[in-house]
Amino acid sequence: MFFFLAVSLFSDFADGFVAWKLNQVSELGSKLDSWADFAMYVSIPICAWWLWPELIRREAVFVIILVTSYLTPAFLGVLKYGRLTSYHTRGAKVSAILMGSAMLILFAGGSAWPFRLFTPVFVLSAIEEIAMTVILPEWRANVPSLWHAVKLKRT
Repeated sequence: MFFFLAVSLFSDFADGFVAWKLNQVSELGSKLDSWADFAMYVSIPICAWWLWPELIRREAVFVIILVTSYLTPAFLGVLKYGRLTSYHTRGAKVSAILMGSAMLILFAGGSAWPFRLFTPVFVLSAIEEIAMTVILPEWRANVPSLWHAVKLKRT
């Protein structure tokens, strides 16, 4: 799983970066990326539980916080817009890089402190996405931050 997780995290980062650099960002691409993120973020805890149940039990509080922090904004987006949100905020990108690195360290048998330390960053990113969903009256893709969402609402 460690290898597949690393490849998955790298490809998630690389495809977004390449699309941004080549200015190949589209609504369909955002939707596909959101569904791929959803599949990855839902499968990681399930696979980790299956492979390392003692590790997941030990880190259960943080795992529950992470899963809840991911599913809550997704659920709210589906409730409000009828689909997953596709904001791809800067905060979400930073938290994904930090949490992905922390998970790789943790699943490789390393320390749990990065995983625990970066959990609040992930939570803050989720709170930002929830606020954006509350603010934006209609579904929007690629909104970089809450500040941008507020600006969009005013126009």
